[in-house]
This record gives sequence, C-alpha cells and structure tokens, in this order.
Amino acid sequence: MIARPFARLPLGLAFAVGLLAAALGPAGAQGIDTTAREAILIDMTTDTVLFEYNADQSMPTASMSKIMTMYMVFEALEEGRLSLDDRLPVSERAWRKGGSKMFVEVGDQVRVEDLIQGVIVQSGNDASIVLAEALGGTEEEFSRRMTERAREIGMSNSNFMNSTGWPDPDHYSTARDLATLAERLMEEFPQYYHYYSQLEFTYNDIRQGNRNPLLYRNMGADGLKTGHTEEAGYGLTASAERDGQRLILVVGGLDSAQARADEAARLLEWGFREFEAVELFEAGETVATARSWMGTPDDVPLVLPEDLAVTVRAGTEQDVALILRVEEPLPAPIAAGEPVATLVIRAGEQPEREVPLLAGVDVVRKGFFGRVTSGAVHMVGSLVR
Repeated sequence: MIARPFARLPLGLAFAVGLLAAALGPAGAQGIDTTAREAILIDMTTDTVLFEYNADQSMPTASMSKIMTMYMVFEALEEGRLSLDDRLPVSERAWRKGGSKMFVEVGDQVRVEDLIQGVIVQSGNDASIVLAEALGGTEEEFSRRMTERAREIGMSNSNFMNSTGWPDPDHYSTARDLATLAERLMEEFPQYYHYYSQLEFTYNDIRQGNRNPLLYRNMGADGLKTGHTEEAGYGLTASAERDGQRLILVVGGLDSAQARADEAARLLEWGFREFEAVELFEAGETVATARSWMGTPDDVPLVLPEDLAVTVRAGTEQDVALILRVEEPLPAPIAAGEPVATLVIRAGEQPEREVPLLAGVDVVRKGFFGRVTSGAVHMVGSLVR
C-alpha cells in the first residue's frame, strides 16, 4: 500500500479537496475483457470492484462450493463444536461418492485436520461428505444450513444442495457471492487460511497436488479453490497478495484447465499492474476540526475509527475528491468516539464511499458565564457577517 499525504480539511459545511478525475471507470472502459463466462476482480484492501462481467449471473459452482463447506467447518472449530484432532467416521455414502476423492475407507475414523486438507488440497468429495454428516447429521441438513448461513453473510444469490458442488439444478451461486465468501473466510479465519496454499497432501499413501494452478506461478497467489463440471466449465476462486494489496478473483465457464490458469493469471496481473491502494488516513488521525457550540474545547478534532484507503489507477493517487459533511457548530456535550460528521470519498466513477468521523475528545458544556460569553461572541459574529 502506498502512503501519500493529503491536504487536511478546513472548516465548513460541505467542501471538496483534490482534483476530480476518472481514477476508475466502469468495467467496460477499463481496457480489459475476459474469455470467462462470469468474472469479478476485487481489491480486498479497499473492497473496490476493479472488473466484473456477468458477476450476478447464476452459475453452477462445482467444487468452488467447498469454500462454503470449509467456512462452516472453520466456524465449528472456532465455536468449539469440532477440533482438529477429532476423528470422524466414514459412511458408505461418503466412500461411494464419485469425482475427486481423498480415498478414505468405509469405517475409517479420520482426523478433522486430515479431512480439511483432503477437501482443500485434494478436492475430496468423500472428505466433504464426512464433514457434512458430522456437523449436520445428514448432508442434506448440512446443505440447508450452508444456504442459511450464506444468506446471513451476504450471499443473497446462492443455494446449496450438497457439500461438494455435485451437479444439481438447484445448486448455484454467482461470481460476486463467491468473492464475498472468499473475503469473509479470509477475514474471519486467518488461522486456517494457510491450508489453501498447501501444495500437496498425502493420505492412504496417495499423494495429490493442489489443483489451484496459480500456486505454482510465483505471482503471490495463496488460495483458494478450483471447480469443474461439464455444465460449469472450468472455474477458479483465487486470491493473491503483493506489497500489502490483496486481490480476489472469481472466474467461471472457461473451456479448459489451461484456459482457466492463463485467464486467471492475466486478470490478476492486470489488477496489480493497473491499480494501487492508497492510504489516506490512519485510524485515530485527525481529518479535520469542527467548532463546538457552548462547549470546551472550542474546536473538536474529527477522527477516523479505522485506517482509510482508496483504490485508484496507478499514478493517479492525487486525483481523489474528499467531502466533509458536518452540521456546525456541534452542540455540547459530546462524548469522545461519538459520530458527529461524515467523510465522503469520490474516486472517478466508483460509487461514493461514506465514512463516519468521530469526536476525538470529550466536549463538556460550558458553565453559565462561558455560555453567555459564547452567545455574545456568536451574536457579534452574526452581526458582522
């Protein structure tokens, strides 16, 4: 992430600083297209969409569905309903499942950590069903819970009928929903994310390599999951990080494994080359000050609750518009940390972002004589204007 000083904001009800320019444009004007049937590229650092194509079109997800299966497993681990050393039984249903396999045997008692690697590294349908049956009783009940939880975390256009991504007309998602899922998984369960960059795993004396082709390209990729069925084509939900900037990519509907690898790499490289995340302010930093009414101190520092960054075209980091919205003067008393203003960020044609600004200090109400003096000063100021 590039740190760049920006002019501090003067007092006022609404104003802008910076130069207005097309730092970002709509997907069609960004100078790139895709051979994927569905695609979305997001800068996770600032939650900015860099490119999208049919991102809200319903799509079969194939084994990319297993990201949601793992989200449910990681949640169970964090809640203490499961541990990495627990051993889970293998049912005949899990053992018989076709497609990619971890090669567990009926009646085996398999460690949860091994099953996790079997799902993530080997894309094992059998391992997915073992975990689903342990957490849901049946795979059907687990799938119902998957859908319910997906809706709760913002995946409004997704429905799961199984834990594996096995073809079913009622099993679907979108590129945008899968990107949302990837982001939530990385943010909420960083302690388990390392499994996604594991290059190989051996179980039952059978060694299998990770199916994610980007892990072998030395481009900063460290996850997440491939998928392929005849209907879905070749898909990939991927993430890569360089110099503190993390991108999430989802592509679907490609014609071959090679096309999937090449197109995913091309889109990620374009994202890193063309865009950069620019730090505007740090958490707790004073962005501006506002006058208080009948309070001490007279000037209230306006601060941010967390770091603030924006994604722009490379080399155009100065072309950002900031607008402060505050109703002045601010009536006392005011508690430190109370939202009292809004900072609006405009970067080209991207949707405006609104960030709350908080009072940086406690503002106490003045005593009687202080209020009289402040009132007189305000009256005189009004007459002069």
